[in-house]
Amino acid sequence: MKLIIAEKPSLARNIAAGIGEFRNRQGYLENSEYLITWAFGHLFSLADAEAYFDPDYKPGDKPKWTLDNLPCFPQQFKYVLRGGDEGVVRQFSIIRSLCRRPDVDTVINAGDADREGEIIVRLCMIKSGVAGKKLKRLWLPDQTPETVAQALRELKDEAEYENLANEGFARTYIDWLYGINLTRYATIKTGKLLRVGRVVVPIVKAIYDRDMEIENFVPREYYTIASQEETKGAPVELVSKEQFDSDRVGDAEAMCERYNAAEARVVSVKRKKDKLSAGKLYSLSKLQSFLGKKYKMSMTESLEIVQKLYEAGYLTYPRTNSEYLATAEKDKVAKILGIIKNMGYPVVMKNAKTIFDDSKIESHSAITPTHKIPGKDKLTEKEFQVYSAVFRRFVAVFCEKDCLVQRTEIVIDVVGCETFTLKGMTMLEKGWTEYDDYSGKDKILPPLEKGDLVNHIFKPTVKKTSPPKHYTIETLNNYLKNPFREDKAQLADDDDSEEYRAVFEGLELGTEATRTGIIDNARKSEYILLKNNVYTILPDGKYLIETLQKMMISMDKYKTAELGKSLKRVYRGESTIAESVTLAQKEIAEIFSHRGVYIERAYKPREKGTFTGGEVGKCPLCAKAVKVTELGWACSAKGCDLSIPKTICRHAIDEKELVALLSGEATEYREDFISRAGKPFTARLVIKEGRVRFEFPPKYPQGG
Repeated sequence: MKLIIAEKPSLARNIAAGIGEFRNRQGYLENSEYLITWAFGHLFSLADAEAYFDPDYKPGDKPKWTLDNLPCFPQQFKYVLRGGDEGVVRQFSIIRSLCRRPDVDTVINAGDADREGEIIVRLCMIKSGVAGKKLKRLWLPDQTPETVAQALRELKDEAEYENLANEGFARTYIDWLYGINLTRYATIKTGKLLRVGRVVVPIVKAIYDRDMEIENFVPREYYTIASQEETKGAPVELVSKEQFDSDRVGDAEAMCERYNAAEARVVSVKRKKDKLSAGKLYSLSKLQSFLGKKYKMSMTESLEIVQKLYEAGYLTYPRTNSEYLATAEKDKVAKILGIIKNMGYPVVMKNAKTIFDDSKIESHSAITPTHKIPGKDKLTEKEFQVYSAVFRRFVAVFCEKDCLVQRTEIVIDVVGCETFTLKGMTMLEKGWTEYDDYSGKDKILPPLEKGDLVNHIFKPTVKKTSPPKHYTIETLNNYLKNPFREDKAQLADDDDSEEYRAVFEGLELGTEATRTGIIDNARKSEYILLKNNVYTILPDGKYLIETLQKMMISMDKYKTAELGKSLKRVYRGESTIAESVTLAQKEIAEIFSHRGVYIERAYKPREKGTFTGGEVGKCPLCAKAVKVTELGWACSAKGCDLSIPKTICRHAIDEKELVALLSGEATEYREDFISRAGKPFTARLVIKEGRVRFEFPPKYPQGG
């Protein structure tokens, strides 16, 4: 009997559909040859720091944050079942019992086809005990029944994925070390909860740095010289490359006189027909960038939808960093193209290197449609937007109709002064642009020929320098994929080798699989705001970055990239988990060597009052003393749940409000609360069930 452990119930159902009839059991499926069970994503998580130094600590106990036990560097990391979830405990019990069944001789890891999926199921197998069993790996590029059936015929040994698992474990350990040690350290030192992570901090810092550039930008006036006179009935725009500071207008005028005295003549005209290439197939980040720009769709929303389409069997595996297909997939692609051609689309199989390139695929090919093509009525509006983006790009890439354009280049020489080059393009045949988004517009040049004299009158033109632009979903994604490439250094369509080198070496910040969740956590922590496709820093994000700088916690892109490179070395078998973890511990130990630095506490009462420390009043629940804590105020009585945070929805609790809450009264209504979505709302605060709760004005929409 073969046991398949899927990462999620939906995957288990799709695997079953690719095999045949199954009987439903409690927590698994069964037929004469296979058992299929499932996890719920992560069933196990790394234990809290207390598990390594407190012998009385039990999973689920509330950890006590103190500097005395930091930094915490476990000799061996411990995994525990996710606490407080009876369903998790029950499902793992089923997995363990199935692994230990005497008639099960083969256990198959059917985690998602990435490092996270690898270790999610691997942990279930390790914790269940599978000694003596044959261990196999089911690797699925998509979840259609046909792909499942083929993958089951081509099972590989689980040992072939050892390096992938090692990279996954190393990444998990390193992120735990940074998150546990530095979040606690920064929070205890400041008195304000600061979520410090290996990747989230460089992401927030990138947005912070850009916003500070914009905030501190001082525009500079300068002069250039330009002419826009007509020749042959059409304006000819000539703009000099020379620039003059605002106090040099006289120099600009003198140059205009010299240029105007010279003859301007067309020295060459080149016209040629050319083919305009379609965009590349989508990686996850490039797809998210497109959806964010066109539909203002957040990365979290787009990933949820593309994951749902993958689980429904409509799209291939989404968490890919490649825009290319593997050469081994040509037969599969040809079959999909046959189906699409029968639908009336003019597609044809192409073997171009710009489409099929094994050297630019790490684990997964670009996102494409599968042969299972849904009708529009099967999808919601947003699902259709996501699916059609992938489908239309696939059609464009394989379109048999070329997009033909005419490119024109006119060179004009202002004799003895400067040479100007005018470039234009007009579309002759639409080709693939009929099926995919294309924003280019015709740029028609004046009807000039070689030898024509060009009318010109140059004049000084005042201009101002512009500040950099805020990050958008697209520009932030581009930065995170290669943070060491200048924003303006756009790669040519046929030369993206630098970008793929950065990805394969681990220089990117986060990965396709993790980046969306990390950015979403930064939004939920109110460090950054995403509004209309634009990211901006929020006060808490500014406080985070500036405070970490004061604490000498340097979590810039350089150190994050070094850790990313160490993970890739583990993946390639060039390094071990221990060596990668040691590198992280060294960085963290360096940070803690500055633990004596003084950091001003985040909380300051608005006026001098009676509660700058120690007891601040009596608990409205049990009448015991309420005292100042690191994160706010709490009842000192054991078992009492009273807790009041210092800040709620970006509003700092003041003395008057604290007194009202401790008196069992509601505060006054305020209009300066800010929801997670960045929207202000009006509410007042009151203590209910030991926690601070909102009360909204009558008929007021509950914005938070």
